[in-house]
Amino acid sequence: MSVEDILASARAWIRQDPDAETRDELAGIVTLAAGGDAAAIEDLDDRFRTRLAFGTAGLRGALGAGSNRMNRVLVSQAAAGFAGYLLERSRGARPTVVVGYDGRRNSRRFALDSAELFAGAGLRAILLPRLLPTPVLAFAVRHLGADAGVMVTASHNPPNDNGYKVYLGGPDEGSQIVAPADAQIAAHIQRVADAGDVGVLPRSDAYEIAGDEVVTAYIEATAAVAPAGAGADGLRWVYTAMHGVGWETFARIVTAAGYPQPTVVRAQQHPDPTFRTVSFPNPEEPGALDLSYDVARSARAELIIANDPDADRLAVAIPDADAPGGWRRLIGNEIGLLLGARAARAAEGIPGATLACSLVSSPGLGVIAAHHGLGFAETLTGFKWISRAEGIVFGYEEALGYLVNPETVRDKDGISAAVALLGLASEARERGENLSTLLAELGETYGHFGSGQVSIRVEDLSIIGTVMASLRQTPPASIGDAVVESAEDLLHAPEGQPSGDVLRYRLAGGGRVIVRPSGTEPKLKVYIDTQAESAEAAAAAVAEIEAGVRVLLDERS
Repeated sequence: MSVEDILASARAWIRQDPDAETRDELAGIVTLAAGGDAAAIEDLDDRFRTRLAFGTAGLRGALGAGSNRMNRVLVSQAAAGFAGYLLERSRGARPTVVVGYDGRRNSRRFALDSAELFAGAGLRAILLPRLLPTPVLAFAVRHLGADAGVMVTASHNPPNDNGYKVYLGGPDEGSQIVAPADAQIAAHIQRVADAGDVGVLPRSDAYEIAGDEVVTAYIEATAAVAPAGAGADGLRWVYTAMHGVGWETFARIVTAAGYPQPTVVRAQQHPDPTFRTVSFPNPEEPGALDLSYDVARSARAELIIANDPDADRLAVAIPDADAPGGWRRLIGNEIGLLLGARAARAAEGIPGATLACSLVSSPGLGVIAAHHGLGFAETLTGFKWISRAEGIVFGYEEALGYLVNPETVRDKDGISAAVALLGLASEARERGENLSTLLAELGETYGHFGSGQVSIRVEDLSIIGTVMASLRQTPPASIGDAVVESAEDLLHAPEGQPSGDVLRYRLAGGGRVIVRPSGTEPKLKVYIDTQAESAEAAAAAVAEIEAGVRVLLDERS
């Protein structure tokens, strides 16, 4: 785009923007750019040379003015386009759409804009009664028999991000969208954007606000996942909401299920869009649970439970004398295998019952499924795929996402997973054991699996493309000292197998390495899995392969 084209796009944006803050922000940049300021011209080019792409993850990006940012113009275009898609597929019926939002900056405003535009387009729009966890919205789509749902959230992204997550009801039963729906919705959105002024889109305040009975129904269903037994008496545990929206709902569920209330990390208890006590509001990130560890030591707690800001993920930490500070966060695969074994024991003998996980999660879940005579499905990453596994009774992905009650919520749910985990901890206590002994029993029963991950966060997304292209053109013969026995490019997977931008290497000795770009963050992710005769040997094998992966990535980037 020429400077004149960029300036024209920016001025047209200002004319239709209903938000005074982003209008003023953009007007200041336009003034500088029109005067020849190189930095301002570059800024405008970044904001307008493209637009945030709508895909199976919906929209997600940094807040700000411009087509390549999250703002009221972009959200209005998305809402109007999604309304057009729903009307087109409704064949004359009146679609119902439920809208939820979390505690991030502008989440409520984006949700209100969406509800007004859905109502203005003739849809029945239902706004959830207040800021709530993402799993409540996923539940509400099914509970209310809605045709669709929208959740305004950026989950665990940085503080200045927000997003627009879309679900479909009907045959999809409240799951996130998959192809071809994403492209069809994107085409409707583009038509709205091409038409120009979002200010002329019909709006209405005739949307409904859901009563608290929707939340109460979610609480009752989730408390029933694992009601407290005798082993819960006196359980000392710590909870953090990571500055998100999980606490209010989870506290009610804990009471309903009969568990003792936790010691709460007060500094992170309530929604705070600045996420002021963490550098990155993701419980997987180093340092994110440090305050929880401090509180747990003071409380002499037996475990820590953490949700991410929209409460669709679960993190767990346990006492460990060998870990720095005496606490260790379980990796996602450890939690996934604990919960998977729980589900497998309960599902034994049920015809068609299936355990499912993403292809980058531990192969241990397949071993558990076989041990109990259950089906097993390996899918592409994302719960839009995992939740669609036929006969699913449990699903997970290693990035702290767990689906423990598919009859209630067809998405990852960090709150119901937390209840299931509390149930496991309580059952173990009743036998004089704990989560550490449960992990040891997993290894003795199903084999010892090790997992690791190498992530590279980039400023320049082209670096990821460069690395993936290099690996495709010249597959590595070895990773560290381990010989690569086979290399698979899942862009060319056989029909019926998961297909995507994923490279998988199987190593001599039984190790596995998978490389893929992140779907939600500017990261290249590498997943390492091993199996050995002991937990120590599996961990040592992971460390060796991880060192080799780092050398390989340095060579290819």
